[in-house]
Order: sequence, then structure tokens, then C-alpha cells
Amino acid sequence: MTGVSQAADPPYRIMVFSKTAGFRHDSIPAGIQALQELGAANSFTVDATEDANAFTTANLANYKAVVFLSTTGDVLNATQQTAFESYIAGGGGYVGVHAAADTEYGWPFYGGLVGAYFHSHPQIQQVTVRVDDRTHPSTSHLPVAWVRTDELYNYQTNPRGGARILARLDESTYSGGNMGADHPIIWCQNYRGGRSWYTGLGHTQQSYAEANFRNSLLGGIRWVAGMVPGDCSPDTQPGPVLLSRGRPATASTVENASYGAGNAVDGNTGSRWSSQFADPQWLSVDLGQNRQVSRVRLQWEAAYGRAYRIEVSANGSSWSTVNTQTASDGGVDDISFTATTARYVRMYGTARATAWGYSLFEFDVYGT
Repeated sequence: MTGVSQAADPPYRIMVFSKTAGFRHDSIPAGIQALQELGAANSFTVDATEDANAFTTANLANYKAVVFLSTTGDVLNATQQTAFESYIAGGGGYVGVHAAADTEYGWPFYGGLVGAYFHSHPQIQQVTVRVDDRTHPSTSHLPVAWVRTDELYNYQTNPRGGARILARLDESTYSGGNMGADHPIIWCQNYRGGRSWYTGLGHTQQSYAEANFRNSLLGGIRWVAGMVPGDCSPDTQPGPVLLSRGRPATASTVENASYGAGNAVDGNTGSRWSSQFADPQWLSVDLGQNRQVSRVRLQWEAAYGRAYRIEVSANGSSWSTVNTQTASDGGVDDISFTATTARYVRMYGTARATAWGYSLFEFDVYGT
């Protein structure tokens, strides 16, 4: 699979460095091949190496960007580190892929350059990546909710504040995340004279055959190489975060005392709110103050709402509709809408899909 050329850049060279002193990813050859194919379609030449002796001032001057492709451990000596620091200070570009964050723990310059060090990861699984910045060339092509399968890193620190966060992992969509609602996975920054772009994705071989992932890599390379503009100024505020967990909830009715409204905002998918067997029915959550609300996620039990409205209110009495569903088929409904100021958010059901009541495992509200 070749990359689709996005622009006629002037020819340039990048170095792909994949030396490992710890765990070695079997996806490295696939990554090198993907980058070579992207280069052939997009005006850059790829020199792939695992020889740390390539890190000299004279040799690095040949490259617009250096890609650390799932490197691990201590891969450069002090002289090589100094040469790379000078390269970055002179305007060089750095791209870190996946285990690049599991590299050079004793080199503070590198820790700042990559943005955050690896902490841990759960097993490979499907996740929804929330793309917060759809203007940067590495993420402009991605959907707001990007569903994919990969190994999902936790980090020792959050790079927000020093870097610009382009995309985050939604920890409510997989198991094993430990960073909470603000879990960066793609970011970029201007760093000590140079440019840095990092993605925590890319563990699997299959990633490098995925068009969205390949084009994200391409955008990152083109940005650090200075071929395309992109805002990588630090941001201090996360994108939409989960606001409803543990907040007071009320409902029109409950089937019985075991199925109260609070079950839908307790973070426990084994408990649920269940209404009486009639239409209409509603469940509302109080966020405690006015917030900018932009997304709800409903996880239905087998008895679900076929038709319902998502409504918001500043006072709990006057409601405005921000989204209408007419043909839900149950399971998980993940709904994004234009950010709206609200303290109260509710699901107002107008048509049950079964003879039973509305039954929600979780009603998650996101915003800022």
C-alpha cells in the first residue's frame, strides 16, 4: 500500500532509527517499509539504520527529520547524544513512534523531546481515540472518534502544558488505562530550536497497513520537516472529559428500588437504571455547574430506547434538544454535538424498542 501524495514537497531525506536495547517490536520491518512507501509517494527518501554511529553532526545534517521507530532502552552514547542535541537546536525534526517513549530514560534532553516516558500497557485491544485537533496535518484527516486496535501505552507523566495534545485515548472504551479522562496519545511541540511529534500508536504490524495511521505518520513527518504548517503551541486544557461520573441523577420513574437513576452514572456497567414500562421516560444528571457539553455516551441494556432526545438545561426546568435519535438499535450510542452550555443533561425517551422499560447501564456526559 502506498501513501497518497498530499502535496508536491521539495525532495528531502529522513533517517529512520530502530535500534533496540530492550524489547524488540516485530512491527519494525513493517514500519520501515511503510515509511519507505510514504517517502516514494511524497518526495522524501528514507535511510533506515540501527547503527548509532549515524548520529554525528555531519551525517545528521543530511536529514530534515529523524524517526525513532519503536526504539527501546539506551541506544546512544554521550557523544552521539550531544550530536543529536545540536541537530535539534539547529532546527532538526524528531518523530517518535510507539516505543520511542520507552527509550533513553537517563537522558533528560530526550525525555523532554519525546514528551513523556512509557509507564505500562494492557493487552492489545480495540479503543476509541478522541481526536481533539483536526487542523494539524497529522490529524486533520482523522474522524473525531477514531476506532482502532493497538497496544495502548500509559505514560509516567502527562505531556500537556509542554506539548500540544492532538489526540487522546478514551479510557471508557477499553480496559487498562490509568491516566483518566485526559490520556494523551498523539502530541507535538516546538522543542529547543527543533520540532517534535510523537504517536503512541503503532505497536502492531497491521497498523502500518492502515491508511489513517500511515497518513498520520506522514503528516507528522511533513510537519517536523517544515514542509507544512501546524500549530504545536502548548495547550493547558484537555479536550472534552467525563463530567457525569458520580453526579446526582434523577429519573421519571424506576422499575424498583434496585434500579435507581444513580446506577447510570456510577461507572459500574453491572448496575443499571430501569424505568417503568411506559413512554415517555427520562433520566437527568446534574453536572453541578454550567459546563460546555459536547458528547454523550449511552450504554444500553437489552431493553433500550429506539427513539429519544438528548436535552440540556441551565436550570433543570427549561430544556433544549441538542440531538434526536429515531432508530437506535441498542448497544452503545456515542453521540457528539456542537458544544452547548448546560448544567443538566438528560435522555428523554419517546419510544421503547421492547415491551419493557428503558434500561441504561451508563449515561456518560462529556465536556469542558
